[in-house]
Amino acid sequence: MNAFHRIGVALFAAMLLSASAWAGEGPAGHHEETYSAGEPGDAKKPARIVQVTMGETDGKMTFTLDKVEVSKEEQIKFVLRNNGELDHEFILATTADNLKHAGAMKKNPDMEHDDPNGTRLAPKKTGEILWKFTKRGTFEYSCLIPGHREAGMIGNVIVK
Repeated sequence: MNAFHRIGVALFAAMLLSASAWAGEGPAGHHEETYSAGEPGDAKKPARIVQVTMGETDGKMTFTLDKVEVSKEEQIKFVLRNNGELDHEFILATTADNLKHAGAMKKNPDMEHDDPNGTRLAPKKTGEILWKFTKRGTFEYSCLIPGHREAGMIGNVIVK
């Protein structure tokens, strides 16, 4: 290998390193992300459909269907409908993760979500979340818009 070839190889390697350092791993928290309640589902595999409705009634904010039982490794398609007059969220995680996220939401109530374990729906809108439960335990879905969780918007998923 002559000197010019070695310099060319070294320059190419330096360009690759600087390009990867500049590009990084994408948005923070979105590279090989893990979730406390399992993992995103596979649209090519069968899923049980679970319908959950969001809304407000008599000063409370609710999920209609506030408890779901699933088997470990089961895939669920949550079909969501916001029948309320306000925006609502469905965020699936452990209670600890949702409480941490709720704290961040208090500081930034208009936070945008682009995660497979959660969505925000405007009034009278629908959405879906496809999820595979890979861990046993009790998980929750809650609305983390400030004040909504405190007004009752919490549901549980029990994975057996």
